[in-house]
Amino acid sequence: MARHLITSALPYINGIKHLGNMVGSMLPADVYSRYLRQRGHDVLYICATDEHGTPAELAAKEQGLPVAEFCARAHDAQKAVYDGFALAFDYFGRSSSRQNVEITQHFARKLNENGFIEERAIRQVYSPADGRFLPDRYVEGTCPHCGYDKARGDQCENCTRVLDPTDLINPRSAISGSTELEVRETKHLFLLQSKLQHEVEAWVARHEDDWPQLASSIARKWLTEGLHDRAITRDLDWGVPVPADTWPELAAEGKVFYVWFDAPIEYIGATKEWADQDPENRDWKAWWYEADDTVRYTEFMAKDNVPFHTVMFPATELGVREPWKKVDYVKAFNWLTYYGGKFSTSQKRGVFTDQALDILPADYWRYFLIANAPESDDSSFTWEHFTATVNKDLADTLGNFVNRVLSFSKKRFGEEVPAGGEPGEAEARLGEEIARLLAEYEEQMEALQFRKAAAALRALWSAGNSYLEEKAPWLEIKTDKEGAALTLRTAMNLIHLYAVVSEPLIPATSAAMRGAFALPDDTASWVGAEEAKALAAVPAGTPFTVPPVLFAKLTDEDLAAYKERFGGEEG
Repeated sequence: MARHLITSALPYINGIKHLGNMVGSMLPADVYSRYLRQRGHDVLYICATDEHGTPAELAAKEQGLPVAEFCARAHDAQKAVYDGFALAFDYFGRSSSRQNVEITQHFARKLNENGFIEERAIRQVYSPADGRFLPDRYVEGTCPHCGYDKARGDQCENCTRVLDPTDLINPRSAISGSTELEVRETKHLFLLQSKLQHEVEAWVARHEDDWPQLASSIARKWLTEGLHDRAITRDLDWGVPVPADTWPELAAEGKVFYVWFDAPIEYIGATKEWADQDPENRDWKAWWYEADDTVRYTEFMAKDNVPFHTVMFPATELGVREPWKKVDYVKAFNWLTYYGGKFSTSQKRGVFTDQALDILPADYWRYFLIANAPESDDSSFTWEHFTATVNKDLADTLGNFVNRVLSFSKKRFGEEVPAGGEPGEAEARLGEEIARLLAEYEEQMEALQFRKAAAALRALWSAGNSYLEEKAPWLEIKTDKEGAALTLRTAMNLIHLYAVVSEPLIPATSAAMRGAFALPDDTASWVGAEEAKALAAVPAGTPFTVPPVLFAKLTDEDLAAYKERFGGEEG
């Protein structure tokens, strides 16, 4: 079996993330990791909080906390939400860790030794009103390329063009709003990406045909426009320090590495954090350094992160001239919008992940988000769509099936799985259909096509309902008690199958379904085609219980309350 290294875009430390962040990286990475583990693969799923940069400093100042304490608290708050969503990270680290500091500084030294870092005096935006140099992203203005009036000085999130603050039309401080900006001289380190252009192009060319069109087109666009040398240090108090043994003058001035230089390196840093907790049993370099061909590295991210992970970080890794593992597959997502407008952390528009868990358990959200993942284009969250999906797919198609089967069997046959007669033509047809749909589900999961995978899973659930309607055991029992018993035993085996194969999307519900049957030797991690056809994993005589309602139907009153609380249109 292959070894799968999986990372999702690092959530920034400043604030709880919204549903768009969840579906654009962490949740699909978790679903894929869970699926691969079930299929017997060795999986390492790594993520971390991205903690450096001006936003963290400003948020800490606003709360009256030292920035290190603020980040520690915020990390724990985010981790609690991700635990609530049942994200099964192997390790969830912090970019401010000692390990990331050491590896980032190592990368910088090696890039310097190899002639890919240069110290330059540059002119940078300074805000007298704020008493500080402004990081690129804290200069806002109008994009000269597309006219978007909230473009940042590092990148226009509307057209994704890379910018310099001096490119902006009518620039202003994003901190104070002041337009009284000056340009002053300061020294910084530059990564000479222009010298790595051809190497990055050759590397991308070897991979882009395998990547989703969204990822490959963004990478190709950047390369066509040409890689520019980029400053990788900043005048900040909080960040990975420039090493004094290599750049003593800049270190004395308190320069730190730009957050976009050290953040991708944290994937490696977090893996070392994970290994250092149990160094006797964990070899982090086997995943990252001279990793053999059995390691397949898959990254999950929204489209605004794609340039940094398909071009900039690979350039860094190539320039180090060491055998660091580079990404094999980039699963890129478009944006989940809220009634057609952007979720906004700063403007508190849309549903945030902690609020979501206050409203309903995680499985409601996990299923809806994966079933509507913004893969081919942006997708819109509306409360109407969410309510309809929960009621139709989760409450009716799956939940009602489980409840009807177990409740009726308990009432008519007691608390053990009934035996009934031998399977007949209807059961044979059902087995073939289940095996076919399971193969479709597996195919879509292997291809990382999450909406199609969710559709295949929903079709599996629907097949059980169709069988139940065809056999109608509530009528069958009046004339053929043995036939009704067979129908219910077959349906109970479907419930067990659903419990196993639904686990990547709805893990808590899967555990509840599986726990309904007293099968102490049940260690199945997946269901093979022949097992699916046989539908015999739960034998007659197995004790069972009827679990509580798996999914509550949402009412018109619920819908009205959600819209009143969060808004029902673009804010």
